[in-house]
Amino acid sequence: MLIALWWSGCAWLSAQARPSWIDDPHQAYPSAAYLTGVGQAENRQGAADQAYAAVARIFKANVDSHAKDWEAYFLVEKRGSTTEERRLALETVTKVSTDKVLENVRIMETWYDRVKGVYYALAVMDRAQAEMALLERLSALDQAIETDVSESRRVSDAVLKVRKLRRAAKNLVVRDVYNADLRIIRLSGQGVRSPYQADRILQELEDVLATGLTVAVQVFGDHAEVAQQALAEGLVREGITVIAGTEDRERNDTALIIRGVTKLMPVQVHDSFFKYVRWCGDVELWERATGRVMGIVSGSGKEGHLTEREAMARALRALRRHLSSEMAPAITAHLFGEAELPMPAGMSGGCPRDE
Repeated sequence: MLIALWWSGCAWLSAQARPSWIDDPHQAYPSAAYLTGVGQAENRQGAADQAYAAVARIFKANVDSHAKDWEAYFLVEKRGSTTEERRLALETVTKVSTDKVLENVRIMETWYDRVKGVYYALAVMDRAQAEMALLERLSALDQAIETDVSESRRVSDAVLKVRKLRRAAKNLVVRDVYNADLRIIRLSGQGVRSPYQADRILQELEDVLATGLTVAVQVFGDHAEVAQQALAEGLVREGITVIAGTEDRERNDTALIIRGVTKLMPVQVHDSFFKYVRWCGDVELWERATGRVMGIVSGSGKEGHLTEREAMARALRALRRHLSSEMAPAITAHLFGEAELPMPAGMSGGCPRDE
C-alpha cells in the first residue's frame, strides 16, 4: 500500500498536545462525508498500516455477514469442492474488492507521542469519491455481464456457451461484493440492482454442463479401467458431466470425446536394492461434431520400491492421482476458457509410441 510521499519528519514530530482526531476523528472529518480509521504503532509505517486496516475492517465485517450467500455461488466451480476451497475462492474475490476500495483511502493526519514513543495515523476515505469509483466499476461489470449472457444465449457451441456463462457468473459475484461495499459507502445504504441474478445464471450454466457439454471418456492400455475411472472422477469433481465405459462410436449425445492411453513399464536401472516402474499417460480432447482435436495433456513419472510388484502398485497410484488431480483440471480449465491445452503437433507425448 503506497503511503503519501509528503509525509515529513516534522509532521510526525509536531505539537505535543494530543490531537482530537485520535479519539474522535469525526470532529474534523464528519461521518456523513468520510469513513475514518485510526492506527498506532511503534513506527511510522506500522501506524499507517493500522489506520488502513481500521478502514478495511469496516468493509470486512460486511463481507463476513454475506459470506454464506456468496459462498453458494462457488459451488458450481467444483462439485466436489471442499468448504476450505470455497472459502479461499471467496477470500480471493473479497480481497480484490477491499484492495480496490482502499485505493480511495488517504493518510490525512499524523502525530508522534514523544512521551509514549507511539506513532498515530488517521486514514480517511471520501465517501463521494469512493462512490464514484465503485459506480464506474459496477458499470463496467454490467456491460461485460450483459455481453456474455447475451452471447451465451445466441451461440450453439456448448463450449463457448459454458465459457461465457461461467465468466458472467464470476463477474456477478464480484459485482455483488462491490455492491455490498457501495451500500456501506452510501449513507442511504442502497446499492445498484443488477438486471441479472447470479443464481439464475449459475442454473443456466449447470443446465448446459449437464446436458450440452457431456463428455465420453475412453482410456486404453495398461490398467485402462482403473485409469478411466480416475479421469472420469476428476472431471466430475470439476463439474463436467461424464459418460464413461461406452463405445463413443455408438453415442451421438456427447459433445466431446476424451481418449487416453496409459502404460506402466519396468525400468532397468543400475540399482541393487530398488526396482523401478515408469508410468505415463496421454489424453486427447476431441470435438465430436467436427472431429477436431482440441488439445492434448500428458504426464509421466517413475516410482520405486524393494520389489517390482510394490513399485508397480505405487506407479499405478501415481498415475491415478495424476489423471484425477492434474489432467482432469487441465482439461476443465481449457473447456472453461481459463487455460489452453497444447496441440499434438506442438508437444511430444508422455508415453512412447509403439513401433
